[in-house]
Amino acid sequence: MSDDCPEQKCPDGIPAWVLTFSDLMSLLLAFFVLLFSFSEMDAQKYKQVAGSMKEAFGVQRVVKVKDPPKGVNIIAQEFSPGRTEPTPLNEVKQSTIDDYRQFPVLARPTPEEEEEIRKEAEKIREALNVEIEQGLIEVETAGRRIIIRIREKGSFPSGSAQLIKPFRKVIDKMVKALEATHGTIVVAGHTDNRPIHTERFRSNWELSASRAVTVIHELLKSGKLDEKRFRIAAFGDTKPIADNTTPEGRARNRRVEVTLVYGKDSEVKLKDKAKAADDKGEKPTTAAEQGETDHG
Repeated sequence: MSDDCPEQKCPDGIPAWVLTFSDLMSLLLAFFVLLFSFSEMDAQKYKQVAGSMKEAFGVQRVVKVKDPPKGVNIIAQEFSPGRTEPTPLNEVKQSTIDDYRQFPVLARPTPEEEEEIRKEAEKIREALNVEIEQGLIEVETAGRRIIIRIREKGSFPSGSAQLIKPFRKVIDKMVKALEATHGTIVVAGHTDNRPIHTERFRSNWELSASRAVTVIHELLKSGKLDEKRFRIAAFGDTKPIADNTTPEGRARNRRVEVTLVYGKDSEVKLKDKAKAADDKGEKPTTAAEQGETDHG
């Protein structure tokens, strides 16, 4: 026993493995310090790797107009784009033309035919001169057609297909004017865009159709016109001739149009009739002359 521990034995100290463990920790610390000192951050290379991963499954979306598309990755810096071959579209022009052949279109009249139609329109204007000045009727030509436009003013009450009695005299004058003409007579009803829903008329279609039928019945009442010449049409508010946003425009759109449509056969008949009258030395009775009797 020593003097410091006279009665007890001194402890043996720490275990031997602790020294070895501390040496191992020191070596690991030195190893990681060396690794850290060897490392170096390359920002450009990092961005290049990140871009390559981003565009790994396709070509970059933003491409300058003057440059071809390029793939951006570490392995291949660029590549040539493939040559595109346009896919031709099937043309259906022939089919479209064939489809439209089922709808006959009147050819543009010749100068001689235009002169004949102009003369017929002038005769109708002379026969209905008073009514035209009063604003009840309008007469105009369009190609092979002469349009006699009956305005709602003085002909039909608002929202009704019953013809006003004083206007029946105007219809009688129209019968005399049409009697001396040839061609198909198309009577078409038109309305404004104000909706109508009454017990008599469910819509503007029925109102326009009823007014056209009324005019046809009145034209045929005298028996002077061949009913085979007539056709009927109803357009409702689908074919306005004026702006529906104003009262004046809506008033112009409420109308019935009696249209003379001249075809090849009608033109021949018209010329033959005039020629026959000239050969006999007779002056054919015109619509204007018939109208003068009524006007006094």
